[in-house]
Amino acid sequence: MSGPADDGRLAPLRNEAFRGLMAYRICTIMSYQIVAVTVGWHVYELTRNPWMLGLIGLAELIPYFCVAPFAGYLVDHLPRRKLGMVACIGLALTPIALALIASGVLGQVRVGWIYAALVLTGAVRAFLGPVYNALFARVLPRPQFARGASLGSIVFQSAMVLGPAIGGVIVGAAGMWVAYALAAAFALVAAFAIRRLRVTEPAITLQGAPIFSSIAEGARFVFSNQILLGALALDMFAVLFGGAISLAPAFIREILHYGPEGLGILRSAPALGAVAMGVLLARSPPTRHAGRILLAAVVGFGLSIIGFGLSTSFWLSAVFLLLSGMCDGVSVVLRSTILQLSTPDEMRGRVSSINGLFVGSSNELGAFYAGSMARLLGLVPAVVLGGCVTMTVAAVTAWRAPKLRRLDLRELH
Repeated sequence: MSGPADDGRLAPLRNEAFRGLMAYRICTIMSYQIVAVTVGWHVYELTRNPWMLGLIGLAELIPYFCVAPFAGYLVDHLPRRKLGMVACIGLALTPIALALIASGVLGQVRVGWIYAALVLTGAVRAFLGPVYNALFARVLPRPQFARGASLGSIVFQSAMVLGPAIGGVIVGAAGMWVAYALAAAFALVAAFAIRRLRVTEPAITLQGAPIFSSIAEGARFVFSNQILLGALALDMFAVLFGGAISLAPAFIREILHYGPEGLGILRSAPALGAVAMGVLLARSPPTRHAGRILLAAVVGFGLSIIGFGLSTSFWLSAVFLLLSGMCDGVSVVLRSTILQLSTPDEMRGRVSSINGLFVGSSNELGAFYAGSMARLLGLVPAVVLGGCVTMTVAAVTAWRAPKLRRLDLRELH
C-alpha cells in the first residue's frame, strides 16, 4: 500500500494514487449519468410511455447479472488496472453508438436499437465497481478507509450531480447526440486515468482454483457475515423500491411540466444531497451507533420518496429528492466502510461483485419495477407505495439483523 497512515481529515487526498483512482471514478460515473439522463429523455420522446423507461433498466440489468460474478473472479485473478481500462473503453462504445442513432446517421430511429446499445453498458459496468473497490484497498492504509470512503462518496455523488445536470442542459441546448459524444469522452478520460495509476497489485494466488468454486467461496463469505449481508440487503431493497428517480422524465412531462433542463435538475438533486452529507461525514465519520444511523437513514429515504410522489411543485419535488440523497449518502458511506473493513484483500473482487449484484443492479431493477408499477397504478401511487415499502424493509432488517442494528464500526478495525 502507498501513503502513510494519517488521521487528518483530508489525508487520503495527499495520496497521488488515491487522487488518480478518484479521477477514474468521477469520469466513469459522469459518463454513465450523462447517458442515463439523455437516454431517458430519448426513449420517452419516442414512446411517451413510462413503462418503456423501466425497460431501460432491464436492458442493463440482464447483462449485468450475467457478467458480474465472473467479473469479480477476473478482478481477483487478473491485473486490475488493465481490466479497468478495457471496461472504460467498453463504456465509451455505448454512447458512441447512441450518438450515431440520435444524429440520424443510421436512418430512422428505432427504440429497440437504443436498448440493444445499453446491453454493452450493463456488461462493462459489472467490472467498474469491483476494480474500484479492489484498488481502493491498495492505495490507502486501513486507518484511512472511513475517511477515504467518505471522500469517495463525495466524488461519486458530485459526478451524480454534474452528470445529469450537464446532460440535461446539453440535450436542451445542442441535442442528444452531443450529450452522447461527451459521455464517450469522459469514459476515455477514465481509461487514461487508470492507465496512469501507480499502485502495487497483490500477487495472484488462486490461478488454479476452479472458477465456479471460487465464485461460490465469495458468496459464502458474504452470506455468512450478518453485518455485511444486512447492510447490502438493506441498501438493495431501499433502492429497488425507492427508485422514483427513474420516473423523473414522466413526472417532468405529466405533473411538473418542465423540459430537459428540469430533468437534469431532478436527477442531480439526490446526488447534491449526498455530496453535502459526504462532506459532513468526511469531517466526522460515524463510528458509534453506526447500525442505528444506517437504519434511520433508510427510513428517512422512504419518507422523502413519499414526499416526492405527492408533490406537484417542481422545486418542492427537487427538495424531497435532495433529502433522499442526504439519507442515501449516509447509507453509501457506511456500506462502503463496512465492505472495505470486512473483506480480505484476496477476495475483494468477488465480494465487490456480489455487492454490485445487491446494490448496482438494484438501480436497474428498481427502474423496471417503478415503470411496471406506474403502468399498473399510475405515477403517484407507484412512487408512494415504493416509499412505504422502503420503510418496511428498514423495520424488517432491524428485526432480522440484530448485529447490524448494534454495529459499532470500531469493532471491525
